[in-house]
Amino acid sequence: MATRVRSKAPDGGWGWMIVLAAFIQSALVFGVLRSFGVFFVAFVEHFSESASSVSWITSIAVAVQQFCSPVASALSTYFGARSVVMLGGVISSLGLALASLATSLLHLYLSIGLLSVCGFGWALVFTPSVAAVSRYFNLRRTLAMGLAFTGVGISSFVFSPLFQYLLDEYTWRGALLIIAAMMLNLLACGALIRPLTLKEDLVAGPGMEVAAGSRCPASCRLLLNLLDLPLLRHLPFLTFVLVITLINAGYFVPYFHLVAHARTIGFDQYQAAFLMSATAIADLVGRLVSGWFADRRRLRLVHVLALWTSLTGLSLVLIPFGRHYAVLMLVGVAYGFFSGALTPVVFSLLPDIVGIGRIYGALGLLQMLESVGGLLGAPISGRRWAKGLWWAQNWASGLCWACKLSQSGSKYRTS
Repeated sequence: MATRVRSKAPDGGWGWMIVLAAFIQSALVFGVLRSFGVFFVAFVEHFSESASSVSWITSIAVAVQQFCSPVASALSTYFGARSVVMLGGVISSLGLALASLATSLLHLYLSIGLLSVCGFGWALVFTPSVAAVSRYFNLRRTLAMGLAFTGVGISSFVFSPLFQYLLDEYTWRGALLIIAAMMLNLLACGALIRPLTLKEDLVAGPGMEVAAGSRCPASCRLLLNLLDLPLLRHLPFLTFVLVITLINAGYFVPYFHLVAHARTIGFDQYQAAFLMSATAIADLVGRLVSGWFADRRRLRLVHVLALWTSLTGLSLVLIPFGRHYAVLMLVGVAYGFFSGALTPVVFSLLPDIVGIGRIYGALGLLQMLESVGGLLGAPISGRRWAKGLWWAQNWASGLCWACKLSQSGSKYRTS
């Protein structure tokens, strides 16, 4: 059967099913990751390790997920997003099941993050899902992204107290095994993704032209095309990557340390878990508001990103000053709203910079390069709780303006 070529994104139709699939995937992937702070204290006590050492578990998982994103992009370009996402679901479930058998902290490093298990599985799920949403929407892309990412907020609200309950009832080993079974739902989500061919896909981008004109062997040209490595010479894209890397250094810090911080200053475990749930609700609202606001086109997307990033950095630096529960709750809710609001804007802005035909390669490279921030952020903040990381957030907002200055004409894309 001949493949139907669309002149533009449908902005609806089956695209809403893609949004639903991305919603469930983001809930299962990043909802689990954000709620992993519930296990933080249990790991510290069981393995008798420092908070900084335990922080490397989730930090490695985030870094591997992002660093392996180009592999997910290349596989999605070659085999299609559906099969790649389903494979990622199997690997993610296997990783958490192996983690439940851990006898040392090193075992958790390997099973949850490093050895292509949980981190790599999440990469195979997240990158193709986000790219699929981008390809199905244009005018309503930010709203679609916001709806897809609300799964993170809803699951964070539900998972924090749920994981605390599982931890109390089944210990951390039993809880991880149950979560591993939950991850198998990613297979059904992957099955919902239908391939979509756009007119822009048939036009060779700048990266393809460079690869075709080079002297490297055919296998080398194929690799260049799949990974879209010529984007590494694309100045607006590299500027944007630097912005997101700095944001990433501070973005996940509260989700790793907020529960432990609340416990340290005297609140019980359920108060700490509810604090994360309230932050998750604010995150959900922030994503919806951001999607609605950005698609009204009152401000350019880069200006919207700079606004949310600045407010996120400000709320981040205020968290250590929350010594009373009400104050800590207020600051946590503010952080949840602003950090949630910037996420859909990040992924909606990327197609404007590189073009929708290169979204798989661009998203993979973006995730890989920003992994440096995700890898170092939590362990550094474990030594000096969030000290200085808000500067990265504010520097990032300033660089958003540099990204605007590097655009050509009314678009970020270069010809």
